[in-house]
Amino acid sequence: MARATVGQIELEYDTVGSSADPTILLVMGLGAQLIHWHENFCGMLADGGFHVVRFDNRDAGLSTKFDGVDVDFAALVAGALEGQEVFDTPYDLSDMADDAFGLLDALEIERAHVVGASLGGMIAQTMAIERPERLISLTSIMSATGTREVIGIPDDSLALLLAPAPTEREQYLDYSAKYATWCSKKYFDPDVARQHAAVAYDRCHYPDGSGRQIAAMLASGDRESSLAKMTIPTLVIHGRDDRLILPELGMRTAAVIPASNFLFLSDMGHDLPEPLWPVVVDSIHSHVRNCALVRN
Repeated sequence: MARATVGQIELEYDTVGSSADPTILLVMGLGAQLIHWHENFCGMLADGGFHVVRFDNRDAGLSTKFDGVDVDFAALVAGALEGQEVFDTPYDLSDMADDAFGLLDALEIERAHVVGASLGGMIAQTMAIERPERLISLTSIMSATGTREVIGIPDDSLALLLAPAPTEREQYLDYSAKYATWCSKKYFDPDVARQHAAVAYDRCHYPDGSGRQIAAMLASGDRESSLAKMTIPTLVIHGRDDRLILPELGMRTAAVIPASNFLFLSDMGHDLPEPLWPVVVDSIHSHVRNCALVRN
């Protein structure tokens, strides 16, 4: 693990593979840490001849926290569902995109393939919109365009999203079984979920950051008009079993971005279960290699 100073904050990151190879930057989602890109998944990506970089977003993991900056994210979500605009948040997705660019600068990486999951997909889309010259390709996984037209989160998923996470370790580990609500039904294993929760809790349990990250998402609005003008080669991956960011939102993302490729996995929920790693990694490898061939 290493740290990079980016403006006024510090980002925790690590790398897999040779820095001489093309870089794949992995951007993780809401409240999640870089370890949620499993090291074996990263190794599979790197084995294809790539330099893989993963990092903790601001307000997550071991990166800088915005302690003391409170937001009522439950009220923000409720307002957003009613069509209200969101203002005066501590930061937005553009700031989080700038963090990622700052990390690339610190690593002296001029251009990268950017892969984002969930909220990370929204950050990656923002990167592609705001500084397209820095991206070779974009992969948006289980994410959305920011449109308010289609939200439709099922009540049980919304309740789980808005519920405060337990602060005590054993309670938190027990709580991990609840994520079966939106994870891949075919592959969800409560014992594995508990093991992953233990690793994440022991590294850094910081639920306060999720509220500010949700606020950033809601304050950043609809990206569809900008995505519709984008020329960066894009792969969209989504699961039919996703009950947090619904399949229709993945379909819409693919439909909005010109000439994007769409991988729709029937057994995938709002997670990246190990049995699906080979098909996901192969798809990303094919996508980024095709980009290199076209550009050469």
